[in-house]
Formats: sequence, C-alpha cells, structure tokens
Amino acid sequence: MKRSRLRMFKATSMTISIMGVLMIVATVAILAYLGFQSISSLISTDASSNDANEQLAALQSEYSSLKAQYDTVKAKVQNSGNNQLKQDYNTAELELIKAQSAVTDVSSAISVGKPSDEVNERIKIAQAQIQVAKTSLSGIKSRVG
Repeated sequence: MKRSRLRMFKATSMTISIMGVLMIVATVAILAYLGFQSISSLISTDASSNDANEQLAALQSEYSSLKAQYDTVKAKVQNSGNNQLKQDYNTAELELIKAQSAVTDVSSAISVGKPSDEVNERIKIAQAQIQVAKTSLSGIKSRVG
C-alpha cells in the first residue's frame, strides 16, 4: 500500500510539475505576443506620424508661398483705387486666413497625437482650403492685370 501511495504521489507530483512548466511557457508566449503587438503598433504609428509631418511641411510651404503672392497683389490692389477690387481682395484674403487656420489645425492634431484618420481628414481640409485661396487669388490677379 505504501508503494501505491508512493507511485500516486510521484504521478501527482510529476503532473503538477508538467502543468507548472506548461503554464510558465504559455505565460511567456502570451507576453511575447503582446510585446510584439505593442512594438508593431508603435512602429506603424511612427510611420504614419512621419508621413503626416511631411504633409504638414508641404502645406506650410504652400501656404507661405501663397501668402507672399497675396502680399504682392495687395500692393497692386491698394494702388488701383478700385473700391470693388479692394473689397473682393479682402474677401479673397479671408480665404487665405481660413487656409492658415486649417494648416494650424493639422499642426495641432499632430502635436497632440490625434489618430491618423483625424489628422488625414484635417490635411484634406487644409489642402482644399489652400486650393480655394489659390482660386480666389487667381480671380483677383486677373482683374489687377
């Protein structure tokens, strides 16, 4: 009887040891998987953030160029003496201000770490607003001469 108890104790002890090792291996595997997912997510976030920063730089450059064009045309409009042209210029300049605001929104979204979908949406809005400002400026330029 002592032998059967000893065998049963050994079998139980062996089973518990094997279960412990399996639980440790499973825990390590789960932690490795979670770590991999975390690193993978971090890398993809960095990549999309990098792309957004490049697009922001392009928007800022485009805005600066457009602002310089507006400033050049402003002097011509002021010297024209045409009140309707001045009023139309002011309306066009409001579109430029909206473009500046849209570019600032993109910068803000990137700096606070907004999700890439939201940043991309703001980039599209800024691009569209810059296009509106360009179109408005073209209309004024054609009337100034």
